[in-house]
Amino acid sequence: MDATTTITGFVALYIFMLAAFTGYEIIGRVPAILHTPLMSGSNFIHGIVVVGAMWALLNASTPLEQVIGFFGVLLGAGNAAGGYVVTERMLQMFKSSDKRADKTTSTDKE
Repeated sequence: MDATTTITGFVALYIFMLAAFTGYEIIGRVPAILHTPLMSGSNFIHGIVVVGAMWALLNASTPLEQVIGFFGVLLGAGNAAGGYVVTERMLQMFKSSDKRADKTTSTDKE
């Protein structure tokens, strides 16, 4: 293990710890009612995970690393797509309920 790898590892650990602390501080100050919209609206974070997994896959040198990188890309992409599906379903709850009210009143009249 040479010095460059060790320094890079410490820098990566520092960045990870800084990101975790910053995320905790930001999310910890958000009122409970806003957690779901905030987390659903931040699906771009999943895109960063996909980019990181693609970088790991491109730098893979052994078949095991390639398999792990492939599954990282696959799971990250699924997570991002699922986040957008959840966001769309959540936004449907906040749309005008005129259509729902019309259906309810027409059923009640019969």
